[in-house]
Amino acid sequence: MDKILMSILIGVGASASMIFLSLIHRVKFGELINRLRSGDFLSNITISGLIKHVKVTLSPKKRTKPSIEFSGELDLTVLNCRVTLSKQQDGDSFYDAFNVEMCGSIHARRDVQSATLSISIVDTTGPEPKTNPVQALVKQWQMPDSPVFIYNAKLGKLPHQVTTIQEWTSIALLRLDWLALPRKGKRELMFITSIFPAEGREQLACARCYFEYHNRDYGYLDFKENIQRSKTLAVALAFTVSAADGKLYGCEIELIKNWSRENIDLPETSSKEGRKLDKAFKETISFFREGNTLNSHDICREIVGIAPPSDCYNILNLCLHVAQANGYVTSEELNLLKDFSIWLEIEADKFREMVQKVLPVNMYEVKDVETILGVTSDMNKEKARRRLNKEYSKWSSRVTNSDPEIQSQADQMLKLIAEARNQYIG
Repeated sequence: MDKILMSILIGVGASASMIFLSLIHRVKFGELINRLRSGDFLSNITISGLIKHVKVTLSPKKRTKPSIEFSGELDLTVLNCRVTLSKQQDGDSFYDAFNVEMCGSIHARRDVQSATLSISIVDTTGPEPKTNPVQALVKQWQMPDSPVFIYNAKLGKLPHQVTTIQEWTSIALLRLDWLALPRKGKRELMFITSIFPAEGREQLACARCYFEYHNRDYGYLDFKENIQRSKTLAVALAFTVSAADGKLYGCEIELIKNWSRENIDLPETSSKEGRKLDKAFKETISFFREGNTLNSHDICREIVGIAPPSDCYNILNLCLHVAQANGYVTSEELNLLKDFSIWLEIEADKFREMVQKVLPVNMYEVKDVETILGVTSDMNKEKARRRLNKEYSKWSSRVTNSDPEIQSQADQMLKLIAEARNQYIG
């Protein structure tokens, strides 16, 4: 079991500090969204296609010089492979693909045998402690019960016991949008090309080659860490809201703790790990009670950079519930929440819906009409009237709701709308 690594209150600088930088390093990562359509490249490739215009012999007397430069003579008595980056067209659109080529010999157990081609890709870039497989975003190219990429194609019958392909021949175009690499940036990929009998798993031939590729997208390991990181930063924002009014209430702290345990993927906690987690919370609480603050703007901007919009909504929702926990919302908390909504790039209408849902009007220390109803002092009377009419239509339909809490909220909202009409319309 991995140890829980806590790094709390690192580098409290003049401007701000960061907390909960590393609650945990392990997260369970679900399958990546199967958002890309599959293709049918070279799925019908056969040996006859591979050896078209290529001489096939049992023991070739003359070898053709390969079309790629190697440090030594290319050995055609064994299987060889190489990879190039290729741009392909699909209708009106273009896509990038790894073009896998092979040449050399395939040795079969008998003269005539059906064969299958298999290609896998491994990321061997250091300084990872171990190699990581490339995963497939398209189910067609996934291993059974695993997201790991595997390309399979039928080759048909081998015409001889030793089949030699003397020229570099393309055997597969692997679309990059099929693949999920482990990491972003410059990667060293190892392509493993294998030939198997159609029945049985005794390998007939295997070739490996390396290809350097600059991956501009986050990899699946990056996503794991980003998920963990964004949730850790969410805890920091939640404590910031709790401390906005100069106090940290027990109900707010418990809410944050419970959210952390439910949303941050902890290993199965031992008593020792549980004590570490409790210690981390105590140190964080002490940090805020001593009057320290965080750079919330930078935290929000980092979250936007690594998390999908849905996570930003979930984080803001956590902060709203922290503000709600003690039964009333101070102006300091509300102002902070408004800032968070802007920095997390939450749409104004969506933020207002979230506020109305989580923070009933009777909770406000000072009723903020602009936040609750969406009217502002720079609106002209006609625009303010349309805004308030829309809110009135929404809440007037809820005064007869069977839920007493919704009825109460609707009554309070209608009163607030009436007050806003006098203030903004006259």
